[in-house]
Amino acid sequence: MSEPDRPAPANTHVRATAFWTESPGEGALREETLPEPSEDEVRVRARFSGISRGTEALVFLGRVPQSEWQRMRAPFQVGDFPGPVKYGYVSVGQVEAGAGDLLGREVFCLYPHQDCYVVPAVAVTPLPDGLPAERAVLAANMETAINGVWDADPGVGDHVVVMGAGVVGALVAWLCSRIPGTRVTLVDPVAERRVLAEALGVSFCLPEQAPADNDLVIHASGNPEGLRQALSLAANEARIVEMSWYGERDVSLPLGEAFHSRRLTLISSQVGRLPAQRMPRWDHRRRLLLALELLRDPVLDVLISGESHFRELPAVMPRLADAAGQVLCHRLRYD
Repeated sequence: MSEPDRPAPANTHVRATAFWTESPGEGALREETLPEPSEDEVRVRARFSGISRGTEALVFLGRVPQSEWQRMRAPFQVGDFPGPVKYGYVSVGQVEAGAGDLLGREVFCLYPHQDCYVVPAVAVTPLPDGLPAERAVLAANMETAINGVWDADPGVGDHVVVMGAGVVGALVAWLCSRIPGTRVTLVDPVAERRVLAEALGVSFCLPEQAPADNDLVIHASGNPEGLRQALSLAANEARIVEMSWYGERDVSLPLGEAFHSRRLTLISSQVGRLPAQRMPRWDHRRRLLLALELLRDPVLDVLISGESHFRELPAVMPRLADAAGQVLCHRLRYD
């Protein structure tokens, strides 16, 4: 009498799908097998991810200068610039295996666009109560905005102009407007961004209407012409904070004329490092926790300009990379 068939051992390996930039301007989905999480790791099932259009467009189009290949690496990047490379840093999902206290929690992670992944438990941050996963994709942009405001150091009653009504510029304007007495103007050449500014509670104007003699000008348009105008909008002894990153593009500025006699200060802001005056007390995790808390305000849903399914990304990404001035935060959903 033959023995009954025994069930095959359960396959504990999980298959995952990730988006890769194969070469400049071309993306594809690749499958991989995930290891089982160790006792200090978690497996996250992605629910949403967000595309940081400015930076990710430069990566997708192969425009990261070689001098920045190491500094521009994302925490869980695989591959090297210009490609093939798995890149991204905005993932929101649910812990489905691993560390017990995180099991079932919705979390944020600086991970590329991938439907499932295994990371150290310390690499995920639980979402605070009241923050929907759909809005948490703005976390990386909010961190950048927080860092920019810290670098800019606006004061009570300051007149502030923010050049560029993309996601980061809009968030910077929103944060500055919450300081008592500030007069904040968001400037953008796309007239339709007035609706965005009004939703966020800040004034809006086109570049040719921008007010002059400002205490602080923050530039986040990604256009060198915007930075040149920013210099002209600053009052004597004022600060101009540059938040745009141009990749390999050259930028020329009129640093002659009255730049020195007006004693203007031009400083850069970049999210990779905390401002020096914050470093004794703050770290990146504390800043991320603050960003997630601030995102509980539902008015910020206005910054989500579109949504696609993750599996559509190879076709969607070229359009997003070319859609300058039209895309805010584009959200990907996962089944």
